[in-house]
Amino acid sequence: MTVNDSARGQVEAVMRKLETALLDGTWPVGSRLPAERALAQQHDVARNTIREAIQRLAARGLVKSRRGAGVFVTDRLRVGIASPWGQLVADHPALRKDIVEFRRVLEGATAYFAALRANPGERKKIRALMRELERCHRVDDNAAEAKADAMLHDAIAMASHNTMFLHLHSSVIAMLREHITISGNSLREDGKASSEQLLLQHRAVCEAICARRPEEARTAMQTHIDFVRNWIDRNDS
Repeated sequence: MTVNDSARGQVEAVMRKLETALLDGTWPVGSRLPAERALAQQHDVARNTIREAIQRLAARGLVKSRRGAGVFVTDRLRVGIASPWGQLVADHPALRKDIVEFRRVLEGATAYFAALRANPGERKKIRALMRELERCHRVDDNAAEAKADAMLHDAIAMASHNTMFLHLHSSVIAMLREHITISGNSLREDGKASSEQLLLQHRAVCEAICARRPEEARTAMQTHIDFVRNWIDRNDS
């Protein structure tokens, strides 16, 4: 093997590791990559190797350099799947039922695996977001409650430690966030009973995940999604 072949092999190996960090959520959309020096030390290679690996990622649109600020993760991975759906959902409200059905399968699975795999820090974050959801509910701040709701679902997806679930959640589910927020707000505004049910459902999901009970977590999440679906069915009839 020539020196050039060895160097190219190093760049390829480092690039695969950087790609993994993009896929598994280590570097989410909009985040700044560590400095070249830090990455070189982390991967035990020369800074030129890191620079070339990043240039290859940039050529594919996965990261973008901002002069004087650093290198940042783009939304290319997310847009690749989700972009055609945004307009379709906007133009076809009847797709709401399909959206909820999709959420039932995907988010039920993320809750299951989050209960199996969440680390202590992730469980702590889930508990903190649940407390924030409860606080917003107490002060009757629907907008803040909807935001905490969305952040809680994101944290659960991250805790699943499944690259594909995380990617689908951060792409398709993020694209459908408007639908999720509208449904949640409408349910909360529908009356105290509905609002209380949503809170209890989220609490059941979080407790099952933090207690490491995967089947219970999946059932609790699916119960939550079914509640939303039934509300949509009643209001569409």
